[in-house]
Amino acid sequence: MNILKTTFVCLFTTLFSFAQVSDTEKSALIALHSATNGSDWNTTWDITKPVDTWYGITLENNNVVAIDLSFNNLRGTLPQELGNLTHLRELNLGLNKLEGKIPETLSKLQSLTSLELFLNHFSGTIPIFVAELKNLETLSLYSNAFSGPIPVELMTLDNLEILQLGSNFLTGTIPNEIMALTKLKKLSLIDNKFEGIIPVELSELSNLEELILSENKLTGNLPLQFSKLSKLSTLMVSDNNMDSEYVTVVDDNAYIKQMITTYNDTYVVQRD
Repeated sequence: MNILKTTFVCLFTTLFSFAQVSDTEKSALIALHSATNGSDWNTTWDITKPVDTWYGITLENNNVVAIDLSFNNLRGTLPQELGNLTHLRELNLGLNKLEGKIPETLSKLQSLTSLELFLNHFSGTIPIFVAELKNLETLSLYSNAFSGPIPVELMTLDNLEILQLGSNFLTGTIPNEIMALTKLKKLSLIDNKFEGIIPVELSELSNLEELILSENKLTGNLPLQFSKLSKLSTLMVSDNNMDSEYVTVVDDNAYIKQMITTYNDTYVVQRD
């Protein structure tokens, strides 16, 4: 009798949990499955089974709060229905074969803290509406085909800790307004077409640990003010058009300070 009762309770709990996943959220997931060739995913979904059994989906209080389908052979474009997953905090679709543009409906995901779409084939400009995701802590769009400048609107994402936009076709200058991202720990703009000087305003980012700007068209020198970045331990600015060729430094804060000071003994840069 006890075994039968336990089995019944477990079955009831499972069914109840499944029933509480809203039709709107389930439909959004099915739209994603359909739009990205779900039948050919490395690990696909049996959409006849409860949502909590679907690979890469995390539920909390019967809401979809995380999707991690990275490296899962997703092909196609992202559906507008993704914007209906309003409880979503993490979206990782990196290392797939997605293309097209990021749908504007993603601006409805106001709980989103992490947006990772790296290593795909997305194109067009980085959409301004990303700046509406005020809780973002991680924005990883590297290794796509984005073009144009960095939208200055992104500089209002004051919770951002990781900004990775490398290996695209981005142009223009690094915006001075980046100094507003005071929580930023990692900034990577490697392998783009950025021009102009490295803004001295970056020296205001006291939490910065990694600064990766190699393989652009940047000019000038590293400002002496960078030596006050007490947490900066990784610095890559090689393969630009700078007055000096700086060596790459990884995990060595003391050497970075020494290098900047040494170079500025010869190339003094004073900028307001």
